[in-house]
Amino acid sequence: MKKVYFLQTCDTCRRILKEVNTDGFERQEIKANNITVAQLEEMHKLSGSYEALFNKRAKLYKAMDLKNQDLSEADYRQFLLDEYTFLKRPVFILDDEIFIGNSKKIIEKLKEKIG
Repeated sequence: MKKVYFLQTCDTCRRILKEVNTDGFERQEIKANNITVAQLEEMHKLSGSYEALFNKRAKLYKAMDLKNQDLSEADYRQFLLDEYTFLKRPVFILDDEIFIGNSKKIIEKLKEKIG
């Protein structure tokens, strides 16, 4: 499986998609085409945690004052399903590996894996 979840309005996502060879990748724009329960479960299986998939820099995270709440894995799961902005982006799935977010280290590992 080769798939990327991204947000078209995110400058960082657009930059990374230009920089990484995404030939053969299925692309899913998460605002226009929300992630499904099955897709989230697949990402969870590969990452080991919903919190790892959760974007704590989202404006809504601050607006809802979630940093001052004790969130469980079930809470993270529900927020990810309810609101696309909570998914840390971009998310690349390459075979049985997942690459979450836009840190230089993650993107370098992804580029090495793609070749």
